Amino acid sequence: MALFKRSNSSAAGFDWMGLLWLFLFFWYFSGITQLLIQLTDTSGFAGFRQAFFMSAIWLAPMLLFPARTKVMAAVIGVVLWACSMASLGYFFIYQQEFSQSVIFIMFESNPSEAGEYLTQYFAWWMVAAFLAHTAFAIFLWTRLRPVYLPRGQALLAAVAILVAIVGYPLVKQISRADTLADGLEKFETRIEPAVPWQMVVAYRRYRQQLDGMQGMLDSVSKIPPLTNLKDSMANQPATLVLVIGESTNRQRMSLYGYPRQTTPELDKLKDQLAVFNNVITPRPYTIEALQQVLTFADEENPDLYLKTPSLVSVMKQAGYKTYWITNQQTMTKRNTMLTTFSEQADEQVYLNNNRNQNARQYDGDVLEPFSKALADSAPRKFIVVHLLGTHMSYQYRYPPTFEKFTDRQGVPAGVHDDQVPTYNSYDNAVLYNDFVVSSLIKDYAKTDPNGFLLYLSDHGEDVFDSAGHDTLGRNEGKPTAPMYTIPFMAWASPKWRETHDWNFASDLSRPYISSQLVHTWAELAGLSFDQLDPSRSLISDSFKPRPLLIGNPYSRQSKPLIDFSLMKPKPPADAAVVQQ
Repeated sequence: MALFKRSNSSAAGFDWMGLLWLFLFFWYFSGITQLLIQLTDTSGFAGFRQAFFMSAIWLAPMLLFPARTKVMAAVIGVVLWACSMASLGYFFIYQQEFSQSVIFIMFESNPSEAGEYLTQYFAWWMVAAFLAHTAFAIFLWTRLRPVYLPRGQALLAAVAILVAIVGYPLVKQISRADTLADGLEKFETRIEPAVPWQMVVAYRRYRQQLDGMQGMLDSVSKIPPLTNLKDSMANQPATLVLVIGESTNRQRMSLYGYPRQTTPELDKLKDQLAVFNNVITPRPYTIEALQQVLTFADEENPDLYLKTPSLVSVMKQAGYKTYWITNQQTMTKRNTMLTTFSEQADEQVYLNNNRNQNARQYDGDVLEPFSKALADSAPRKFIVVHLLGTHMSYQYRYPPTFEKFTDRQGVPAGVHDDQVPTYNSYDNAVLYNDFVVSSLIKDYAKTDPNGFLLYLSDHGEDVFDSAGHDTLGRNEGKPTAPMYTIPFMAWASPKWRETHDWNFASDLSRPYISSQLVHTWAELAGLSFDQLDPSRSLISDSFKPRPLLIGNPYSRQSKPLIDFSLMKPKPPADAAVVQQ
């Protein structure tokens, strides 16, 4: 009976301090990491808020069975402590929040690789931090005491907690979602920041995305190779690099005439670059765009990515060792297709395992693995580097040292004062992107390679650029030119120029869409095959201009594709600026 012992006192004498100690104990295991995330400005406030509320769920059993408070708190606490140690340790090493991507990396790594990571990142201060973390958890546990309520009130309070924290949000998400699965997924996102749900949700999503990715890889393995593939560089050493940017609008790059100097390093390299100034993306979303950019698919044949080889597979067939280095999120529902592309490569490096895309993550992290790939002894290498680029939230894309643009100087007059910080942060992100891309080119050049590097962005971004200065981001339903205008440039080594025609002066202004990249890439690389269409190659003498079609190809019956020529981008230099 002691287990169910109740107080006959009213709520007026309720032990609020005892309840506070209980909440603080359970919140601590999630809160410590979330607090560090806030203090380091690694991500937004949503995770902290969600972890705060989810921690209260453990109060329900404490109120129902007060006589067993210390025992139950100890058992639950050990589980929460173990999960928090993993979460906290991961943050110490990577300054990232634990996610399903981490589970993916763990299972993709062998024990030897795991040992190397631990050796490389281990620091003795972490031992002290873990001991302090554990000691404080024990201290909080010693402060716990039973909180008694009359049986009816205790039951009512426990039910109220469960309904408020689980029941109501779950019903709300399901009722708002199109399907039960979508509703459950949104609810999982709500509870994910708190331990142990962080691990539970991460593992479940990992398994779900892994199954989806494995299905895609099985389908890819059944795609027949290209027919009659010939390589003019066969048996010759070569290193070819494809750099894929993110959300970068060329109209915001000084290399393309933007009045602010947002690309000083690429500006210095301009004479060494082939800078194409009339290239657009077919779609303003990463996955949808790259399904076309990296395959033979296009707006008129959007499903060809399911039936024809990807660019990675093409290069493997040509005898290249392939690498995929990415600073994009790995195992998320949206990015499963990207991970499928990466898994087709011989080697992969996954750098961004954040739970939230709106988290501080710098593309400078790609430079070290890129140098390692360049140093690989393989004679023929194809390296893909996928950047996070200038993806929103823009302030998370660059370190403080690149916060150059902070006032209205160079900002169009139509941009409102409350929009200026966002406008400036995008330019700062472009500035840092310039540093990363130029560093990749310079590091590549230092190896004296025989090859070329091509850089393009997956799509653009409208950051108060279009008429009215009130559009932020991308919306295929309401397209504007900045969402589609992308940088597209190439650098070739002296060795490559000696044996290849690299005079593209007459080609730089050709109207082109990045969904035809595979044809341009093949010609640059000296590849030919039956599926190659020279008229779709940006640098071919047989190039044939075509309508640059944008829009959702799967909705053509109800909403026809749009000819981009009807959406002319603004001139490079905008005279209507406010001078300070």
